[in-house]
Amino acid sequence: MQFASILSPVRTRLRAPVPTRLLPLAFVLAAALLLPVQAAHAQNGNDDVLLQMKQAAQRGDKARLAALLPQARGHLLEPWAAYWELRARLGEASPSEVEDFLSRYAGTYQADRLRNDWLVLLGQRRDWEAFARLHPDFRMNDDPQVRCYAVLVEALRTGTPTAAQAEEVRRNWLGQRELDDGCLTAADRMISARMMSPNDAWKKARLAIEANRPQAARAAVMLASPDAVPLFDELNASMAKFLAGRGVAPGKARRELVTLALIKMTIADPDMAASQLESKWSVMLSPEERNWVWGAIGRQHALKLSPAANSAFANVTRNADLSDDMLAWKTRAALRSGNWKEVRAAINAMSESTQQDPTWVYWKARALHAQGGDERRAEARALYESIAGTRGFYELLALEELGQRASTPTRPAPLTAEEKAAARNSPALNRALYAIAIGLRPEGVREWNYATNLHDKGGMGDRELLAAADFACQREVWDRCINTSERTKGMIDAEQRFPMPFHDTVLRKSEEIGLDPAYVYGLIRQESRFIMDARSGVGASGLMQVMPATARWTARKIGLGSFTPGLINDRDINITIGTNYLKLALDDFDGSMPLAAAAYNAGPGRPRNWRNGPVVEAAIWAENVPFNETRDYVKKVLANTTNYAALITGRPQSLKERLGTVGPRDAALPEPNKDLP
Repeated sequence: MQFASILSPVRTRLRAPVPTRLLPLAFVLAAALLLPVQAAHAQNGNDDVLLQMKQAAQRGDKARLAALLPQARGHLLEPWAAYWELRARLGEASPSEVEDFLSRYAGTYQADRLRNDWLVLLGQRRDWEAFARLHPDFRMNDDPQVRCYAVLVEALRTGTPTAAQAEEVRRNWLGQRELDDGCLTAADRMISARMMSPNDAWKKARLAIEANRPQAARAAVMLASPDAVPLFDELNASMAKFLAGRGVAPGKARRELVTLALIKMTIADPDMAASQLESKWSVMLSPEERNWVWGAIGRQHALKLSPAANSAFANVTRNADLSDDMLAWKTRAALRSGNWKEVRAAINAMSESTQQDPTWVYWKARALHAQGGDERRAEARALYESIAGTRGFYELLALEELGQRASTPTRPAPLTAEEKAAARNSPALNRALYAIAIGLRPEGVREWNYATNLHDKGGMGDRELLAAADFACQREVWDRCINTSERTKGMIDAEQRFPMPFHDTVLRKSEEIGLDPAYVYGLIRQESRFIMDARSGVGASGLMQVMPATARWTARKIGLGSFTPGLINDRDINITIGTNYLKLALDDFDGSMPLAAAAYNAGPGRPRNWRNGPVVEAAIWAENVPFNETRDYVKKVLANTTNYAALITGRPQSLKERLGTVGPRDAALPEPNKDLP
């Protein structure tokens, strides 16, 4: 294939150095013997070799991987062993070694993962011919860097980049948090070909500064205005010093650098940034630049749940100048103040794809209904109908706006013996479950997801997904059971999506302390997906993800004198401590499920502060939780709880009734438990 040179050459300063020394393949593996999970343990006695290889791969120990590789020959997870060994030295591998691997393990997750890794290297090496040959076989297509390289290769092949190609590069590049070669290179080419604007690069620099990624911002400035890089370095070293030394801001580059400095200041002190903008820089910046800075200031105030957010956002003269994230926080601030006109205006300014998120579909419908009029109410109803169902928080709320409550959907027709057998006999699903069983959960999860979503074009159909979920349920691999069943589109098996393992224990422990078992199940499903040995990055353990200090405190509080730290992963002990802590948190927050869920996730101190402000619907309060993780957590726990309650009781359930309202603590009520951890 010949590539036209219609785009300017890539600037050499953007090119990442890539090792090019080539070495022969150390070992050639026989094809893996694919066995059902039931028999696999008996015929794979060298599981420890796989575990050692995983550790060596994490260390980048190429010699250890090469030494262990022959012992993995014939193991069910041989594709993983071969992948780790070759991946560790991929920069030195020959194309023939890569081709041999892709041939031997064709159709597996490991082959496509290595294909991704090799495509990245080919892009970094500017080997467009080889990239173009390999890319059509890439199935995952989940790496923005590879997608940017692919767009660039196609533009080079045809000789003329298109507006659609430029838009894809723009979208991928602006969405990347980290600095990468692929999208940076493609953006450089598109800007040089005048298919993208330097303004896109300045926007990327703003987003990178907001995300505290100064190197990504610097690279974007280099594309927009190379001569401005020394000034950017000065700004990055001290935005206050930079702003103090700039009496005027002539020219686009200078104004953009001032904008970046004000954004950087906003993160540390939004009031100071607002003062600087009003007293010195407002008249020198363009309307679009001023609007962006005011949007950044408004967002920082909104993250602190401050009424000053609305004042800052009021200085924005054109919503379209704000990013989707700023508009989301403008919407949240308007919700807290009950300004439905601003809610609707902010949502209308979001990108089309963001507006389609059920969150903003629901709140736009609420705004339309609140503003009144037959036409607006009809539009609101149509929006509710477009998302209403039992799949999530806002889908359930939309259902209630239509006068219905959550009920358990009719189960699909039972799986046939043939459908179940197809799942049981899938080599990829068996490999995934085996990996999970021996402690390679991340690897097993990735292979399972690939088998259900990407191995065949378009992924598995609904019946195949239900059969795969059933296979996981039968093996008590509950996270794969739930996640796989959730992907069906035309049918819902609620018992797969909301399983109730350890039923007797959960119900007994809940009833003993007067706790709704649906709430307990809703929380466990979100915390651990019923993985017994789950352990979070911060040290929380077990089904209910209890922190060690919390476990010790709760054990003392409930008189569990026999508790020792080693018992935290015991199923019954974990449920006992977790349910008791949840009940104590619920009592501490006046029975508010949303507040107690937030306390369980983020600690009680934060929701105590977050509740101070106007009395609002708990749905509005939850949407304004400043932490992304906790915001998502609260909504999912409450949606789970509503669906579990429908399953347990067999009666329609209301999410709204469980939410209630949230506001400051009633001073007439007893003081909260100050030592609740």
